[in-house]
Amino acid sequence: MIVPIELAHAQNITYDITIDALPQLTFDTNVVVVTNPTVAGYHLETLLSHIHATKLNVVTIPDGEGYKTLETVENILNECFEHKLDRKSLLIAFGGGVIGDMTGFTASIYQRGIDFIQIPTTLLSQVDASVGGKTGVNNKYGKNLIGAFYQPKAVYIDPAFLKTLPPREFAAGIAEIVKMAVMFDKNYFEFLQKSDFSDTETLKEVIKKSVELKAWVVNQDEKEAGIRAVLNYGHTFGHVVENETNYTTYLHGEAVAIGMVMANALAVELGLFTQDEADAVKTLLENASLPTDYVIKDVDDFYEHFFLDKKSAKGSIKFILPNGMGNYKMASDIDESVVKKVLQSFGEKK
Repeated sequence: MIVPIELAHAQNITYDITIDALPQLTFDTNVVVVTNPTVAGYHLETLLSHIHATKLNVVTIPDGEGYKTLETVENILNECFEHKLDRKSLLIAFGGGVIGDMTGFTASIYQRGIDFIQIPTTLLSQVDASVGGKTGVNNKYGKNLIGAFYQPKAVYIDPAFLKTLPPREFAAGIAEIVKMAVMFDKNYFEFLQKSDFSDTETLKEVIKKSVELKAWVVNQDEKEAGIRAVLNYGHTFGHVVENETNYTTYLHGEAVAIGMVMANALAVELGLFTQDEADAVKTLLENASLPTDYVIKDVDDFYEHFFLDKKSAKGSIKFILPNGMGNYKMASDIDESVVKKVLQSFGEKK
């Protein structure tokens, strides 16, 4: 099945997201695959048997969010120079969201931009991170604060790669799926409540629906000037959780799950979401083995971290909140005392 990305209104950029068994891929150019040791150990042999290129090399970078840095990008760039890539060459991101983000960013700056394609191997990257052209790295100030909007030439989503995914990584992807449903589609949320994610056909349908929703958003708003910001539901809070824990305690999807629970609590406080709706989201996340609890040790410090978020501007914080199941509200005028009251509810219990 094919889901198209069509950014014709902006830059006349179109490409396909293919959800199916990985096809044979032929490239009349120099190709470098970027991956990590874990993915390479399971799947690199399979990938290489599907690629035919003028020259084909593999760059392996360390596994994990902690390595999503400019230093790692420089290492990838150095490998590109060593393998004599030119402006007609191609990078292939073969891994999860970290690999995709860094490979895309490298492609955007190598000789002012070369092509890349995404072959995501985690559920999170298949339903979210590989779609839409966000690339970048983290630094000490926060997550993805250095990067670019840079679209791939194609995305190939093969659900077979998920068979070797650890349970935590699989659950992390479900968080992003739940995010889409809460923001955009009440019926989809109700479908997820009844879904068995271990069933292959159900999983394919979930991936397809999530990719279609993401593509629908990106096609309207590539660079997050409007509706695409809604995809950051759970992220404003979750990014602070990741930063406070030095990106070592939680996977990205796990932090987003916690962030959604926090955002829902704020929405309930503002009368946008019922407690029953918030409880339903929390139950769905917990049934998927995702964390939903977090102890905020310093409410003031947590609040100040919001201002490092890319969605904050002119001294105000943009919160993405559910406005009833399947609908959203973007709010930049929430009183600090209201937000801190909600954050206090996640503080250490006396």
